Amino acid sequence: MEDTAIFAGGCFWCMVKSFDTMPGIDKVISGYTGGHVPNPTYEQVSSHTTGHTEAVKIIFDPEKISYKQLVDIYWHQTDPTDAMGQFQDRGDNYRPVIFVKDDEQRQIAEASKKALAESNQFDDPIVTQIEDAKPFYPAEEEHQQFYKKNPLRFQMEEMGGREKFIKQNWQK
Repeated sequence: MEDTAIFAGGCFWCMVKSFDTMPGIDKVISGYTGGHVPNPTYEQVSSHTTGHTEAVKIIFDPEKISYKQLVDIYWHQTDPTDAMGQFQDRGDNYRPVIFVKDDEQRQIAEASKKALAESNQFDDPIVTQIEDAKPFYPAEEEHQQFYKKNPLRFQMEEMGGREKFIKQNWQK
């Protein structure tokens, strides 16, 4: 039996690898969600006129990896204190959001966010939003599995602040 999870944490290229390499994850799809334009293109989302956020949809086997584990992986690749982008990627289309499909996912995400806030790991408040899932539209093919197709460009994106932040804040 498969389940799904949707997370936004900046550029979707940088969100795929951490999930894609985990046992129990069948597929990670880069795409757009949260907006009001059906079937948006990358150019439309980048124009900040669609309301969409770049995100990843994860198809996973809950018998091998839990939704809670996915939320933990998500936190460890984002800056949960930055509401309007992630690292070098700025704007509402890069905002950090956990999109939940039901009450169970909402409870897990909310509890995890609360625990992170109470951990005092960060001086600033945890501002990642938790929102109801909306239709998810897969991105164009060139954006799928970007870290495999364009390893040098992917590495440059990672070095744009994400890699350093993760090392400083999550790999303690």
